[in-house]
Amino acid sequence: MPFWLARERRGQHSDWIPRFDPRFWTVNFPRPMMASVVSTAHDALRVDCSFHHEGELAGLIWESEDRLDHPLLAYATQRDYARCILRFRWRSGGILALDGPNGPTLTIEGRDASGNPRSWYVRLWNYASGSPTDAQVELRFSQLQSGYFLPGEAIHPGDIDRMFISLVPTGYVEGSTALLPARVDGWAEMSAIECQGERAMLAIGNVLIPPHGEHIASAYDDSFNQTPARLLRAIEGLGYRERIVHYVGMSHYFRLEPLGAGHYVSLAGGVLNDPCAAWHRAFAAEAKARGFTVIWSLSYELFDAHCWNDWKQRAHDGSPALTGWVPPSALLSPAHAGAMGYLRQVAAAFVQIAVEAGMPVQFQIGEPWWWMQPGSYAPCLYDAAAQAAFGGNPPVIADMRQPLDPAQLALLDQAGALLAQSTAELAQAVRDAAGGVAQVRLLAFTPTLLDPQVPELKRANLPLGWAWPAFDRLQLEDYDWLTQGADGARRAALAEIDQRLGYPIDRQDYFAGFVPLADNAEAYWPRIDRALDEARRRGVTQRFVWALPQVARDGYTRLPMMEEDMQAFDDVAWPLALGRDAAVSPEFSTSVAVTASGHERRNALWSDARMRYDVGPGVRAEQELATLIAFFRARHGPARGFRFRDPFDHSSNGMTGVPGPADQLLGIGDGAAARFQLSKLYGEQCRTITRPEVASIHVSVDGLEASSWSYEDGGWIVLAEAPPVGAEVRAGFLFDVPVRFAEDRLDISGTAFAAGEAPSVPLVEIREDA
Repeated sequence: MPFWLARERRGQHSDWIPRFDPRFWTVNFPRPMMASVVSTAHDALRVDCSFHHEGELAGLIWESEDRLDHPLLAYATQRDYARCILRFRWRSGGILALDGPNGPTLTIEGRDASGNPRSWYVRLWNYASGSPTDAQVELRFSQLQSGYFLPGEAIHPGDIDRMFISLVPTGYVEGSTALLPARVDGWAEMSAIECQGERAMLAIGNVLIPPHGEHIASAYDDSFNQTPARLLRAIEGLGYRERIVHYVGMSHYFRLEPLGAGHYVSLAGGVLNDPCAAWHRAFAAEAKARGFTVIWSLSYELFDAHCWNDWKQRAHDGSPALTGWVPPSALLSPAHAGAMGYLRQVAAAFVQIAVEAGMPVQFQIGEPWWWMQPGSYAPCLYDAAAQAAFGGNPPVIADMRQPLDPAQLALLDQAGALLAQSTAELAQAVRDAAGGVAQVRLLAFTPTLLDPQVPELKRANLPLGWAWPAFDRLQLEDYDWLTQGADGARRAALAEIDQRLGYPIDRQDYFAGFVPLADNAEAYWPRIDRALDEARRRGVTQRFVWALPQVARDGYTRLPMMEEDMQAFDDVAWPLALGRDAAVSPEFSTSVAVTASGHERRNALWSDARMRYDVGPGVRAEQELATLIAFFRARHGPARGFRFRDPFDHSSNGMTGVPGPADQLLGIGDGAAARFQLSKLYGEQCRTITRPEVASIHVSVDGLEASSWSYEDGGWIVLAEAPPVGAEVRAGFLFDVPVRFAEDRLDISGTAFAAGEAPSVPLVEIREDA
């Protein structure tokens, strides 16, 4: 499907927003505190905060440059605030009031008139009228002064990068790491936000891509700092509709209780912390208003610093199951009653938000598994709860790559049964919280579950207890294999999961992604986009892109496929025999610039020749003429393409020879890729073949003819296993040329035809995407 990586707006629709639009403020704060911001009206926002330490501070931020939105949706960068006025009403509770030391202060970061980096600190109380917790604030940027008292140092308003209002708890002590006597929950509201003066409005991208059939995934851990309205505006603008998989994360939703020098997840006072609950209520309401259904996603993963030690999976040597993120998260043990009970209550809390929003309950159990330690391949089956569940002294598995004895295999089967039981109990908790009606999906990550180095791991992590119809839908993701080009492994995994779990194709979802680093965008996004098309062709009706932050960062823009793109080619052959007098014309496009001295500069615009034919000389009899006219009408003239066998060049062996398996080099094995494009070499020039005669194809790997391969539309050969590094992949084949009629009109003179003069019937080759 058409897509591109948009880097900037070039003529696409735009609009205007008031500067300081509530939807585009963000928050930031240190762990373990929590804060969120939501827009509550077109001119209002609210920040909620939970503080645990005396020195914690949250910032409510306005950026002069939009670094978070997709390039087609971002607001224009404007760093000049001279002669600009910001007015708003301020209300707050639980945080230091406007009049106190360390009360709400506007920190301005930018450069002075000489271009030197500077920060200024503007006390809001100096520009407020009213009470310390309910006041009107007016900020005239050309007159603002920094300092606790006025007069102070004048700020330079002409070159500002960002500004933020600081929010601190009652009981704040600057720089202190001491615990507050009790958690402080605070809030602040800005309403009647108004910007006047110069540059009071900002241009903003306002694209609304028509629905393209794909869905989007989001993650609270990556978007907690933004308003829900901002995220949903982007999702809708980029053409995603109907469903959003929203991963509630592993690091920002929980309440915490202090213990020793740390904080640990807690159910004291509720399940979700107040900022998270406020954000998700706003997210659900906004999603419902825009016609989206949210699929709430919860994993068996918690931020390690706040996870109880006995909840963590552990390897045989006692080492905890930690991910490679920095800082790491920990995997929860499916055997631990407390950990699993906690997850069930978290799930119920999010289900309640969906119910209150009037939204149908859909839920995803995301990547539930027994962790395997990277490097050592040691499975984490040995936390105390798991050991007790496995009989008290389970056999040790130190490396899943090594041969396993019957007792070790039985342990893996036990672990799989326990994992299946835990997911079934979580699914039931979701249904109970929803009043009995809910759709529950399971998400599985095939590169880990079906890693060929550890063939028995599926006993524990792909248990038969998950087989259809244990869940309403099965969701699959193969990110690492996809972006590395390991097509053979991807296809083998899909086949194995079909055989093992048996979910009908209309009950399977597919996740395409992901691009952790911006440097990988150019290489990864084409593969991700192609995988979405591949899943559609397999019959997968619900396809998701992981994830919104990467889509926005890299400008990934998927466009709808038009009906004519899908149906513009009829896979039928030219119906008439051709004589040797048919005309064949390869053509290139070359720009030639002649200098004043007569020298030429030539630029080849095409990398491959485009073929033209005149097949009229082959039409001799009246019956053939009737066939031609009927075929022309059926194609609507040049509107629809068809196959044409070039009488002079239609084989991989020379021009017209019998094809053999070693004719054309398709590629060199790298141990991962199993998908190779058919092509034919003409010296150094390579021609892509998209319309082979499938029955004629012969494939060889490293000199031996291969039988375990399949054909994929567009001229692709897919081997059952990736060829080893350095192996030559070759093929032989017959092929047709995709063509169309060159003209809208077919001119035939009855008199001339009767006199033996053949009509002119020009055809032109169609460039096809492989």
